[in-house]
Order: sequence, then structure tokens, then C-alpha cells
Amino acid sequence: MTDFFGGDALISLRDHLLPGLWPLLVAFAVCALVTPVAIRLSRRTGVIAEPGGRHAHANPTPLLGGLALYVGFAAAVLTFLPHYGFTTGVLVVSGLAAGILIIDDRRSVHPLVKLAIQFLLAFLAVKAFNIEIDYVGLPGNHILHLGWLIAPVSVFWLLGMQNTVNFLDGVDGLAAGVIFIVALVLMLAAGELTDIDVVKLSGALAGTCAGFLLFNFHPARIFMGDSGSHFLGIALGMTSMLGVAKVAVAFALAVPVVALALPIADTAWAIFRRRRQKTSVATPDRLHLHHRLQSLGLDPRQTCYIFYAASALFGALGLTLFGHGRVLAVVVVVTLVLTSTVVADVLQHSGWRIPAPFMRRLLAKPANR
Repeated sequence: MTDFFGGDALISLRDHLLPGLWPLLVAFAVCALVTPVAIRLSRRTGVIAEPGGRHAHANPTPLLGGLALYVGFAAAVLTFLPHYGFTTGVLVVSGLAAGILIIDDRRSVHPLVKLAIQFLLAFLAVKAFNIEIDYVGLPGNHILHLGWLIAPVSVFWLLGMQNTVNFLDGVDGLAAGVIFIVALVLMLAAGELTDIDVVKLSGALAGTCAGFLLFNFHPARIFMGDSGSHFLGIALGMTSMLGVAKVAVAFALAVPVVALALPIADTAWAIFRRRRQKTSVATPDRLHLHHRLQSLGLDPRQTCYIFYAASALFGALGLTLFGHGRVLAVVVVVTLVLTSTVVADVLQHSGWRIPAPFMRRLLAKPANR
């Protein structure tokens, strides 16, 4: 396949990615404008995350970020995809996720109740709006039709995406930043398939995450809460499913899976850990990977940089399935720069030094005074 960074780069960018740029910018602007309103509304209604317990923040923080995320996304989708066949389904299901889960932000609900809500949202998307995985692409251009497994596989996928993003939302800016990167990866993959509708959907999702990050990056002025994480999870899940709904592409679902490899692995381990401890899989704790990185001395920003770099790297690996080999090289360089910056910053603040006396000869001798 033609690489976006090949000889016809400008033509490819114009035809495949430019349609996603405008929804991205509109979603970014609307979310950035609405988020201050959500902050004031949170304070008026008392939807506030108080410090203490499993929360690491020091001050009471508004929790209605999910509302701002949804409004930014919906504004872009309604503007650029008003006649798309799945617009109603995507907006209704993701809107319900953002609205219903506010209840959990206001007063924590039982984990089984939250799981039931997740299941109902996924079931609604699959059965009421036909957003489903009908088949799976296999090597050699073979197609495996799922038949009676369509509904279970589709519901399981949406459940997995909701829980992955929900578990990921434990550090300022982490979930919004990672989903921003994954949405960009989906936009590139859909662009290669000339699936312009999914390019626009992915652009809208990336844009609303970017607009929210202006207020959510450490130190956060607002949290997305369970409403925001479930909105992002199910919106991402539906967008990735629609990306394979029209085109029979081998490993089509591998792109979001690979891009989210780190959060998915962390989610799987959390489920296994909690089942082994005979506790509910939805019971919160501070044993996720981002918590462990902070216990090693990383601050919230450094933890985000590690996850951003990993998501970009894994996402670029996934894009190689669509011929974007040069994207991988660029991302590897950026990842190395980010990682080395974090490591150097940690070493500097910890005061730790690597004993290497032979390096002294490279340093200038101090002048005699």
C-alpha cells in the first residue's frame, strides 16, 4: 500500500486525512469552550471528587468532564456526519454512557450495577443500532463470518473498551491523552481504507480529547469521571467496529488492540488479580500500572509520557499492517526522545548517579583561581 509519507504524500493527506482534520478542530474548540462551563456546573451541583482514599489529588476537583467530552464530540459529528447511517446510534449510546454514569460520579454505585449498565449500553449498540462485528479478517484475504457469535463478540468488545478506559483513568491527563493517540491511529488506518466516515468519527474523538486535555493535564482542573471514561471507551469501541463494518481487511481490529496493548494488558491483569483475591473485578484499587510507576518515583506528567510513548509506538506497529512503515520509524525516534527525557529527569531529581570515572576525561578541567 502507498505510505502517506511516500511520493504521493500530499495527495494522500488531502484525500484521506483532511476530511478528519475539520471534525478534529471543531471538537477541540467546542470541548475547550464547554469544559469551563462543566467546571462551574460541577461545583454548583456538588459533583466533586474529594481528596482521600484511592484519590491522589490534593484539592476537591470537578467531575463533569464527561459532559464536555461528549458535547465536543457530538457537535463535530452532527456538523460533519449528519446523514451517516450510524450517527444516531453512536450519539445515543455514547450520550447515554456520558449521562447515566454521572450517577456513579455523584454517588458510587455497586460494581455489579456498573457492570450491568456497561452491558446494557453495549447490548443497545449491537441490537438496536446494528453496530456489530459481522466477520473477522484472516491472513490470505479470508473472511470468517461470526454467525451466531456476532452479538456476543460485539458486546464483549464494547465491554472491554469501556473497562479498559475506565481502569486507565487514574492519572491526570492519562486516559484523554492515550485515547487521543489511539483515535489518531484509527484515523490513519481508516484513511488508508478510504473510509472517510470513520476518518471523521476518529477525528472528532481525537479533537474532543485534545480540547479536554487543556484542563485535564496535571495539575487537572477537572476530571472526566466515570461518565467520561465510559463515554470514551464505548465511543472508541463503536468507531473501531465501524471501521471494519464495510471493508474486509485482515487484522482490522488489531490496530486499536495493538495501540491499546499496555492498557489492555493492565486491565487483564487487574481482572485476574481481583478474581484471585476473590473481589469484584470492578472494585477500585491503586495497583494499576500507572500507580506502580508513580510508586517508583515518576510524577503524573512523567507517567503520562510513558503511556503516550507506548501507545504511539504500539499504534505505529499496528499501522504497519496498513503499509505505514515510515510512521513507525518516526514514532520510534519520538518515543526514544520522550523516554530518555523522563529517565534523565527522574535521575536528576533522585540524585542518583551512574559510577563511570572514565567519563571524567570528557569533562573540562576546572580553571585554577
